[in-house]
Amino acid sequence: MITEELLQVRSDIENNLRMLLGRAVMVTDLDAFALPCGCNGITANIRGLELDDIEVFEEQMLIYFKKTASRLGIPPSFIFARLIPGSSVVAAINWRVLCDRCYPDFARARGKTPRPDIYIMHLERRGQQKGTKKG
Repeated sequence: MITEELLQVRSDIENNLRMLLGRAVMVTDLDAFALPCGCNGITANIRGLELDDIEVFEEQMLIYFKKTASRLGIPPSFIFARLIPGSSVVAAINWRVLCDRCYPDFARARGKTPRPDIYIMHLERRGQQKGTKKG
């Protein structure tokens, strides 16, 4: 990934969300990450997005988010919103490739909110066909 591509994708995510929701949404930054455990991916830190928005437009967002992940070379196998605990405010959208240690924690979870700060939009189970959806 090069910085020019990240800049363009950040802008594209912001514009897509604004068009979809019809109001101001800001993607403050788009980061690539690699965690010590082995998980890696991208995070879009967002302002102006609520959990209700995701629940209403989840299907449209998920299609776009999967394309975005593929565009950046991240397998779109785990996509989730990180919430500010105790609120419905979305702090970030994450596209993550789960390491072997972290995958079981999410694979065992039931429902869309395994923790108060996570809303799972998509979790592809290992050993299943592509496109298998969690939730």
